[in-house]
Amino acid sequence: MRRNRHGLVVTGVVVGAWWLVCALRLKSAYVLPPPDRVWEAAVAMTTSGELARHVVTSLGRVGAGFALAFALAFGVGVLAVVAPRVHAYLSPALDFLKNVPPLALIPLLILWFGIGETPKLVVIVLTAVFPMSMGITKGLRSCGQDLLDVGTSLHLSPARTFVLIRLPHALPDVLVGMRVSLGYAWRALVGAEMFAAAAGLGALIVDAGNMARSDKVIVGVIAIGAVGLATDRLFARLVRRYLRWGIDDSWR
Repeated sequence: MRRNRHGLVVTGVVVGAWWLVCALRLKSAYVLPPPDRVWEAAVAMTTSGELARHVVTSLGRVGAGFALAFALAFGVGVLAVVAPRVHAYLSPALDFLKNVPPLALIPLLILWFGIGETPKLVVIVLTAVFPMSMGITKGLRSCGQDLLDVGTSLHLSPARTFVLIRLPHALPDVLVGMRVSLGYAWRALVGAEMFAAAAGLGALIVDAGNMARSDKVIVGVIAIGAVGLATDRLFARLVRRYLRWGIDDSWR
């Protein structure tokens, strides 16, 4: 509750400063529309369904790309445990890709795959897969030998040892990587939509900018932050509710 109150105070200060700048005409309304005009635009976009259409489109892309990224990241993490030598050979290529901004690949992706959904999904996957793979790999590798010896004493097969001992031990690190990747994926998607998309919050902002509708641009920016915050809080809430170990105050 205290955290929410602090957030409301900061929001009130920002909106108050915004209103004051507009009231004193320090900036033209064309450049910085007043809060009431932005509110009217938000209400109109919500009533017409325009805002919801863009939000749903962006969320669908993030969901699909995030699922693909998790599958790849989990495969990399498992490979690091069951075949460390193979993982060592792949590590230089993975480290190289990790340091290439996915948005820099958009021109090539458009040339290779067109302006459909594939380039956007590739951007999401490349953005989200590396933080997740790092968390999964760290968690799986950090399982101590004493825990693995318990599986041996119980005559568990390697597969059952992985599922019953190594994976539960790694779960907190896996979830941290997923939470970080979710935020990265959301930001990368919006950037990708600004280049080649007919719908989505990024496309909404670009179209509004081309029409000199700064009020709609601000609505789009606020929607991006609000939806990103909501997905992060929802993920953290689900983790707190269903996971009983390895959770600290950072998940609030």
